[in-house]
Amino acid sequence: MKLNKFLALGMLILTFLASVNVNAQEEPKPVYITVTTMHRNFDNANRTDWLKTEQEYYDKVISKNDLIIGSEILTHYYTANSSEILHISVYKTWGDIEKANEISTELIKKAWPDETARKAFFDKQRSFYTTYHSDEIYTSLPTIGYKELKTTSKEPMIVYLRKSQLSMNGQGQGKEMKEFNDKVTMKNPYIKAYYPHRHAWGSDSREFVEAFLFDSMSDMEKSSDKDDELEKAAWPKEADRKAFFDEMKKSFTGIHGDYVYRNEPTMAK
Repeated sequence: MKLNKFLALGMLILTFLASVNVNAQEEPKPVYITVTTMHRNFDNANRTDWLKTEQEYYDKVISKNDLIIGSEILTHYYTANSSEILHISVYKTWGDIEKANEISTELIKKAWPDETARKAFFDKQRSFYTTYHSDEIYTSLPTIGYKELKTTSKEPMIVYLRKSQLSMNGQGQGKEMKEFNDKVTMKNPYIKAYYPHRHAWGSDSREFVEAFLFDSMSDMEKSSDKDDELEKAAWPKEADRKAFFDEMKKSFTGIHGDYVYRNEPTMAK
């Protein structure tokens, strides 16, 4: 029996939020990111107990599963639904998603060999959530640029997810995203990490998600001003700047959503 529904084939993912470490001479390869959006049960909303339970599961299962190459738990900060809790896992291949689930099942049996104790733990873990959840799987887009998180801090970080709609009408070429990231995103010191990814499995094939990590909300605000400064430096002439962004916009419908979360650093992999 697959006890851990968080790691089933239907799961997501921005952080987002993690990526594979690659040799400097190798081309970065796309990874698969699963994101399961769970919802907090406010009848059992003790954060201390929830954190302790999820930490135990992370320490005994996720941290020991080598096929899960990245992991994050994100909690609501500024989103439309205060009950949201995102469980994110990253895998090298699509096949590793299912294989990792099998490994987790074995790790669960090893961590809680007594069936009664095992059932009690997972009953408690489930009690922190409602029965409603949604699942998405994304693939990373290293070819348009990404910035890996480099920090030893154990303080929670701000995770900003921008979800845009791809136009998918054949007009936009997408190459402008690479140029923009090279000239702006990668040079913005307030952006501590950047992970772009797009739909692989889920409800909306148009979905393009960018995950930005910041040390604080104030840094997130400062990054916007820094972007403006870097854009003007990259395209000094207003006409050239307008032409570039007009072309980049062709790849998108113009509709996007903004979501701000905080991560749980002790459960980041």
